[in-house]
Amino acid sequence: MQFNKLNNLFGWLVCAVACTVYLFTLEPTTSFWDCGEFISSANKLQIPHPPGSPLFILMGRFFVILFGDNPQTTAIAVNGMSVIASGFTILFLFWTITYLAKKLLLPASQASPTGQQSFTILSAGLIGSLAYAFSDSFWFSAVEGEVYALSSFFTALVFWAIFKWEARADQPGAAPCS
Repeated sequence: MQFNKLNNLFGWLVCAVACTVYLFTLEPTTSFWDCGEFISSANKLQIPHPPGSPLFILMGRFFVILFGDNPQTTAIAVNGMSVIASGFTILFLFWTITYLAKKLLLPASQASPTGQQSFTILSAGLIGSLAYAFSDSFWFSAVEGEVYALSSFFTALVFWAIFKWEARADQPGAAPCS
C-alpha cells in the first residue's frame, strides 16, 4: 500500500481512538475551574469573564443547538465539542509528526519511503500522537468545556497547514502570484 494512504488511514484511526476514549470519559456535567461559566455562557450566548472567548462561545452554542437546545444536555454538548476538537488535534498532530519524521528519514533524492522506513515513520506518529492524547493535562482538557481543547485544535491545524504548504510550495501554481 502507498505511504500516503497508510498515513491517512493511521491518522484517521488515531483520531477515532482518541475521540472514542474521550467520549467514554466525557464529563457529564461541569467540572472545576471555569467550565460551568463557559457552559452556561454557551447556552445563553452570554459573555464569560475577560477576554470573553467569543469563538468558543459561538461554537459552543452551535453544539448546544445540535444537541437539541435543551438545558439538560448543554454540558454534554459543550464538553462534546471539546472531545471532537481534541480528537482532531491528535489527528493533525499525527500527520505533523509523520511529515517531520519522513523529512528526517528520507534523503532529498528519495521520493517515497521503503517498507521499513514507512514502519518507522508511522510508528513515530502513532507513539507521539497517542502519548500526547493520553497525557494527563491534555486528557483533562479534552473531556471538559474549557477553551484549551479548541486552542490546541487550532494550533495543531495551523502547524499541519504550514507543513502541507511547505510540501507543495515548489509545485507549479502553488504561489498566489504565478
